[in-house]
Amino acid sequence: MTGFFVLAIYVGIFVGAYLIVTKVIQRATLRDYTSLKTVTFGDESAVRPNRAAGIISIFTIFFIWGMFTGSSLLPRFLHAPAPFVGTAEFTYTAEANGQRDDATVTVVVYPRDEKVDAPEVDPGDGFAKNDSEAMAQWRSGLIRVDANDEISKSDGAEVVAINGQPITRGGTVKIDSGTVTLSDKGTPNYAPSRGWQMEPLYLPPPEEVWTRTIRVLDEGFRNFTLWEHLGYSLFRVVVGFLIGALVGIPLGYAMGLSNWFRGWFDPIVEFMRPVPPLALIPLVIIWFGIGEAGKIILLFLAALWIMAIAARSGVSGVAISKVHAAYSLGASKWQIMRYVIIPNSLPEIFTGARVAMGVCWGTVVAAELVAAEQGAGMMIMVASRFQNTDIVILGIILIGVIGFGIDMLMRWAERVLVPWKGRS
Repeated sequence: MTGFFVLAIYVGIFVGAYLIVTKVIQRATLRDYTSLKTVTFGDESAVRPNRAAGIISIFTIFFIWGMFTGSSLLPRFLHAPAPFVGTAEFTYTAEANGQRDDATVTVVVYPRDEKVDAPEVDPGDGFAKNDSEAMAQWRSGLIRVDANDEISKSDGAEVVAINGQPITRGGTVKIDSGTVTLSDKGTPNYAPSRGWQMEPLYLPPPEEVWTRTIRVLDEGFRNFTLWEHLGYSLFRVVVGFLIGALVGIPLGYAMGLSNWFRGWFDPIVEFMRPVPPLALIPLVIIWFGIGEAGKIILLFLAALWIMAIAARSGVSGVAISKVHAAYSLGASKWQIMRYVIIPNSLPEIFTGARVAMGVCWGTVVAAELVAAEQGAGMMIMVASRFQNTDIVILGIILIGVIGFGIDMLMRWAERVLVPWKGRS
């Protein structure tokens, strides 16, 4: 139910923002007809990311995050229903030796970061006595109602109703503050309403993640600063990618230019291409150990096949008319390679490089989960062991931001170094 509600909010904000931006703001600020350019197939410049849509999308994610974690950054009326906190009561009916008696159970549900003792209550008259209990929000617990009764379960007493509603073992009765379930042994189990908000153990609010970020920046994590962890990960990625590119690009060129090389290496490349790098981790550890060499070799293998295929595709995609034109002008084979093959294959190589860097960045996180002392993956692994969800989320956000930054940097390099991309 909560998942559908989250999806509905996201879709609603998307539709509302789309209508406001495209139908109201853009129409009101329209100055000329050049802004009405429509999509033309093959024209990559026809569609550009809408900055307003990107900003609203990011704010929507953080809004939903804060809404379902009870964030203090949002006003309370925007919070999703919170878990029950307060005093709850329900009445149970006990039956023993042909007679029945009612007693009241008082339960104090306290916030997770506090500790409250069970209140004292008047036991009342009759063989069934009033009881009290205290438990944290998002938790449930068995209430031994017969512990202070004059006639206990061992004497034949049995709970037969909750708030006047008949109940049998395994049955559940809903009350205002939650539910009461009778266990298989006849003991009431009270579960306060959890609401729709996520427990901080599973998803802390944004401000807790920010506070943890400041603390890690100041104190570090596991004897290393945050920048050192990220620096180790980036170093491994860059070295592994560069070695993979230095081997993969010449291999791809050879496969694209020589039938013999294509026939010899094509089975190996096509066999290794669909094998995920994570599947190679056990073999790399057996062969090269758990040190830096093993991690870099794993990243090398992650980049190698992608770069080889990209270079091969770039060479194979060069228009033969350009080669014939160069030959007709008296160009040698080396000149054709230098001025025709390489420039025309660079766009494909840069596309493969962006893909390879993304794969390497994702692979290094997994590689650092195994016996690493530094790195973003190590942070996430260690934090998960101690249920430090805020550090886990911090690591995930940093990995995503750095990965996005790497991709943007490579796009910029592509625009600078290959300005002829997309031109005939």
